Amino acid sequence: MTVQELYQKIGGNYEQAISVLRVEKLVDKHIRKFRSNGVVDQLLAAGESMDPNALFEAAHAVKGVSANLGLTKLSDMASEITEEYRPGNVRKLSDDEIRARLQSVKEIYERIVEGVLEYEESCN
Repeated sequence: MTVQELYQKIGGNYEQAISVLRVEKLVDKHIRKFRSNGVVDQLLAAGESMDPNALFEAAHAVKGVSANLGLTKLSDMASEITEEYRPGNVRKLSDDEIRARLQSVKEIYERIVEGVLEYEESCN
């Protein structure tokens, strides 16, 4: 499996990742590290407590990392949560709606991790 095939499998935007990271070797390196960097775990943990500051910080981190890697679905979901909890913004979503979005984040993340693991196995 190539990096481009991985991106097709996980619904990522390879062109976006290349435009940020510039070379495929860096895309490869960072997509492999994504599952172990902990940002999505932090967001899901923040969702357990529904702590507004923790949700904002974690969602903002996920948004940035996933946007840089061309993981647009994940970035879009994290962006919505970020804006919901951005200081000074008025909340528009209920806690249940946030929990539903966090469940979507978890599902998208699991799909990405599964694809990356398959990709890593194909490279060995």
